[in-house]
Amino acid sequence: MTAPVSPAPRLERLPELLEQSAALHRHLCPRQVLGARTGLMAGEWLGLEFPRTDKRVLVFVETDGCFADGVSVASGCWLGRRTLRLVDHGKVAATFVDTRTGRAVRISPRPDLRSRVREGRPEGQKRWDAYMAAYQTWPDEALFNVQPVRLTLDLAALISVAGVRTVCDRCREEIINGREITSSGETLCRDCAGERYWDPA
Repeated sequence: MTAPVSPAPRLERLPELLEQSAALHRHLCPRQVLGARTGLMAGEWLGLEFPRTDKRVLVFVETDGCFADGVSVASGCWLGRRTLRLVDHGKVAATFVDTRTGRAVRISPRPDLRSRVREGRPEGQKRWDAYMAAYQTWPDEALFNVQPVRLTLDLAALISVAGVRTVCDRCREEIINGREITSSGETLCRDCAGERYWDPA
């Protein structure tokens, strides 16, 4: 995969995207900036216009919170549109998948990023302010690691087919998006199949 073109044109859109992200939180923070920059960069690497208005791109974010909202604003991929998935590994990272071609790229901050920002800040500048300034102005290569990847899961099964519904044979609750499990001839929801994350109080 060839390197993306200069980030200058896409960075012109950054202030507008950060304004949208800040409106979700009533403030702007460094991780929102990283999320928005990550989303813009992913669009460039995949050769697709971001933010998306269709469901062509699926994003896996590896942490929740401010970073995820920055990614959503820049990519147009949201939990409610079924184009964003949380894989909670506690990492500020995201993988962007073109569902038509299968091409995928994972973008994460460089491991030494925060230490480099702290070391390079002017005397007396607070760390938070230094992060905010650097994350908005530093070039992509100074901020991120970019890695083309191949998914290890069944993308078609994850996306499923719209309108697919069934009912759990035990609890009788409806199951959508092909998330049922068949066991010993029963159709079960994941709760009844033993994957419940809650217990009755």
